[in-house]
Amino acid sequence: MKLFNPDNSSKSEAHKRLYAICEVAYTVVDFSAAVLFIIGSILFFKESTTYFATWLFVIGSVLFGVRPTIRLYREIGYLRLNDYDDIVK
Repeated sequence: MKLFNPDNSSKSEAHKRLYAICEVAYTVVDFSAAVLFIIGSILFFKESTTYFATWLFVIGSVLFGVRPTIRLYREIGYLRLNDYDDIVK
């Protein structure tokens, strides 16, 4: 099985379920990171909130790092599902 192949998401019902779960997680993380960056940007206008704004940027950056982790998790999950399918056949 080839990694990051779009056809992997439709090989079985288990593949479809894993794809859907990972897409929801990816979207939530992506949206959360964007919101944190927007709020952090607004907070930088006041000197008194700069410290908090910096932390929002750090957390948002970590979330942007989680995005590829979710994709890799999905691909490893596909590999595991494929191995189980091969055993059954």
